[in-house]
Amino acid sequence: MSRMDQITKKRAMSGNTRSFSMNHSKRSFGLNLQTVKIKEGNQTKSIRVSARTMKTLKKQNKIVK
Repeated sequence: MSRMDQITKKRAMSGNTRSFSMNHSKRSFGLNLQTVKIKEGNQTKSIRVSARTMKTLKKQNKIVK
């Protein structure tokens, strides 16, 4: 699976890196992916989510410790 948040479907963004002389080359801004276990009904699943999504899941008490 690609480096993607499995809940929000966010992916890496692309942009340019600029030097002092204003040369540029493409680069990508990756996600801060973490593996967490969440509870869905009476099941627990292990998924990869971004740190921002993980913060929201903690707030909703969906993360299993």
